[in-house]
This record gives sequence, structure tokens and C-alpha cells, in this order.
Amino acid sequence: MTTCVSCHQAAYNTAKTPVDHTGFPTTCEQCHDTVVWTDGKFDHTATGWPLTGTHLTTPCASCHTNNNYNITVTTCVSCHQAAYNTAKTPVDHTSFPTTCEQCHDTVVWTDGKFNHSTTGFPLVGAHMSPPLPCINCHVNSNYNITVTTCISCHQAAFNGANTPVPHTGFPTTCELCHDTVLWTDATFNHNNTPFPLTGLHTVPPRACADCHVNNNYTTLPLTCIGCHLTLYNTTTNPGHAAQPTFFPSAQCSTCHTTAGWLPATFNHTQYTRFSINHGNANGVCATCHTNSNDYSIFQCTRCHGGDNTNNFNHPNVNGYVYNSVNCYQCHSGG
Repeated sequence: MTTCVSCHQAAYNTAKTPVDHTGFPTTCEQCHDTVVWTDGKFDHTATGWPLTGTHLTTPCASCHTNNNYNITVTTCVSCHQAAYNTAKTPVDHTSFPTTCEQCHDTVVWTDGKFNHSTTGFPLVGAHMSPPLPCINCHVNSNYNITVTTCISCHQAAFNGANTPVPHTGFPTTCELCHDTVLWTDATFNHNNTPFPLTGLHTVPPRACADCHVNNNYTTLPLTCIGCHLTLYNTTTNPGHAAQPTFFPSAQCSTCHTTAGWLPATFNHTQYTRFSINHGNANGVCATCHTNSNDYSIFQCTRCHGGDNTNNFNHPNVNGYVYNSVNCYQCHSGG
């Protein structure tokens, strides 16, 4: 026989360095050579579990207790269960998974680092700097949180917020206004709503309550008349409410803009071919429309004939009647 142990059985039986060899295989050549029997070296990498960090200087018996060299479980917790059970830093570990390698390495067990990004909720801004204690979010040592919405942690801040207005009518999608850098410097972009602010709706800065009366942030109308009904009803020059045919309440934007409620523009050609500046009226409606509450009444004779039937001469027209209605019947194009 040419096996080492066939000659060195006695050396094998009495070997105590680095550990008792009785649990070792008798393939001596895995560690010994023929130069010097006593300088045997064991390559732990050959086992499929290479030693790194402080494992390199750990006595074999620390892991191979009771001279057990047939270990098949290589998870950290299989050796470090006691350390896991008693760990209190940064928090009690009993709710942590036992995949120790997510935070610890083999260099120094006590400098474990947890990468929160691996949870699907990376920590940024004030969530990270200065470091927040884990229990601020993981109340009662709950590390199985699945809800990552802002409101799930900030409900109390939402309930107590009164700037710029009480938040009770706001949606709970906090991230629309807040960021993780500083909770209190929230900015609201009204352009993200169905009603972007333009013109005098933004200059000077309007108080939210000007439009959101009684803290209503959910059911406001989007039409001009929803806020400007009183102005529409009280306007008398021209009278808007008195003649909705000419000034429909749902179409304020036809004449008005947010740059300024006045001056307004009116498309005169939708009713007649006369220009709004006909007869040098320069846009002054009362030049022709003598009743500001009824634009179906108009006059032509103030300019054409000087309001004097006797002095007005209409040659070559038999049966001429001197009044504005008759004028318009023939001169509808001016």
C-alpha cells in the first residue's frame, strides 16, 4: 500500500495540531508533503468555503465544535446565532432576517452596515442625514413594513399642518409638495392640477383661500364663472346677466383673460358685419347700443341724419322711413 496513513497511522492517531485529527480524513497528502511532515497546511478553499477576514485567524475548534469536520451548513447564523440573538445595535435583531451577510462582513463583525436601497425604499435627504434612528420608522421593532407612502409615517404632520392652509382638504400624496430634504419648505405647483395659474391668478401671489373658500381643495369648478359669478351679475356696462345671448356665463374667456379682467375684447363680427369701431366708435358700445341691458336695441340716426327726420334726405328711395331698424335692413354691411 502506498497511502500515507499506511505508514503514518500512529502520527495521525496522536496528532493534536491544529486540532485532534480523529475527525479528519486519512488522505494525509491533502495537507502534508514529504519534505517536513510537521508543517502541514490545510487549504480551506478546497472545501467550497474559503476563509476570509477574521475567519483566517480563528481557531478551527471555534467553528468545528466537538471535532466536527463534516459541516455542510455554511450560513453565518449557523455559527453566529448567539450574536444574532443578543444584538441590540442599531436595534434589537430579533425581527431581522438571518441573512447576516446583508449587513456584516468577515473583517469586523461589529461594523455591520445596512444598505436600505436593497429594500426598495432608498433613504435620501433628511431620511439619511443626519442619520435617523431606525425606530423612528420601524416602530415596535417592525422591520416588515410594506407601505412606503409618505402619509404612512407623516399622518400626524399632515393632520396638524396649517400652512399655507389646513391640510385636511388636501390629498395625502405628500410628495406632490414635499421632498425629503426639508419637510417644511414645501412648494405647490398648481400646473400639476387641471387648472394652471396664469396672469393675475399668480401676480401678486394669491392667497389660496381666495379661491379655495372654506378649505375646499377638491370640488372647485374650473370655469371662470365658478369664481366670478358676482362680477358677471353686477356688470352693467354692458349688462351681462340681462342678455346672456350676447354674454353667456359659461364663456367668460371669450372676452376676458387672466392678464386683466379689463379691458375685455368682444368679437362684434359674430353678430353683424359692422366693425366694433364703426363710425369712429372706438369700441365704445354705447355709441350705437343705447340700452346697455339690451343690445338688440341700437340706433343709426344719431350719426346718420343727426336725429332729425326733416333734415335727412334719402334720394332715389321711395317710401323711405327714417329709423334705425329700416337703416339696418338695407345697410347691414355698413
